Amino acid sequence: MPKKEEGVLVHEGADQPDVLTIIVPCYNEEPVLLRSAACLAEQLQKMVEAGLVAQQSKVLFVDDGSTDQTWPIITNLAARSGSFGGMKLSRNVGHQNALLAGLSAVQAGPSITIDADLQDSVAAMSAMLEHYRDGCQVVYGVRQDRSADTLFKRTTARLFYRFMTIMGVETIEDHADYRLLGPEARKAVLSFTEENLYLRGIVPLVGFRTASVYYTRTPRLGGESKYTLFRMVALALRGVTSFSVVPLRMIALLGVSVFLLGLMSILWSVVDKLFFQPAIGWASLNAMICLIGGLQMLALGIVGEYIGCIYTEVKRRPRFFIEQTT
Repeated sequence: MPKKEEGVLVHEGADQPDVLTIIVPCYNEEPVLLRSAACLAEQLQKMVEAGLVAQQSKVLFVDDGSTDQTWPIITNLAARSGSFGGMKLSRNVGHQNALLAGLSAVQAGPSITIDADLQDSVAAMSAMLEHYRDGCQVVYGVRQDRSADTLFKRTTARLFYRFMTIMGVETIEDHADYRLLGPEARKAVLSFTEENLYLRGIVPLVGFRTASVYYTRTPRLGGESKYTLFRMVALALRGVTSFSVVPLRMIALLGVSVFLLGLMSILWSVVDKLFFQPAIGWASLNAMICLIGGLQMLALGIVGEYIGCIYTEVKRRPRFFIEQTT
């Protein structure tokens, strides 16, 4: 019950720490899950002892249709400790939708999303919560040092962020999906209903007061990265088609350029024929045909990608189904 002190209405328990939910999407994480759970439980207990979060805080594992022993491990963890919970999706729906499923299960308080391999430092959670207590609704975990990644991973990640910037998609460089969302920001994120989900682009759109926490990326606890080159390309395409029309404008610009080039070629051919009487250039003609044909196919492919996104959006199919919780 609220009580009155010196004419001011004060709610009892107002200074009590919030209940935190740590959301961990899992897909075939059997090799690392037990060690990840131990690290997360240790960090959670530290934050409870520091008064940053309530004792009822927990780690929620979201099984994204794993085919190994991930779900039995999660159920065993939940049975042994109230600090763990689990949600099993009916099939593999992808990392972004698994994150969304976890966010939709949070009832109150802030939430932190982190990958199961724990390459993102769990120690940064304390700093995130400090920013949250200072009024920030969104706190990004930003990788300050990626020396633990392979050269291939560092190179493709750098190209990914540069490509997204060129395409006009607002992103936080070296930030993946390690972030804290307050209740208001989480509610705003969940209000986005698009099928082609790209949370790294959605979160900056919701606004609210934000902050960043920088940390050093560590080696994987085990297993292999689920973000292959193919998946990273697919993620980039999803981000671009969901948040930018720059490729369509580039097609229009390319069309104008080819048209002007064609006019110049016609003019040069007339002048060349009148004054120099050249031989017929079959090779150059063939090259021009191939070039224009290739550009047309590229333009059709880009337009087709956007049409495909529209096709999946208008059907409004459910993004995931929850098979079981624990």
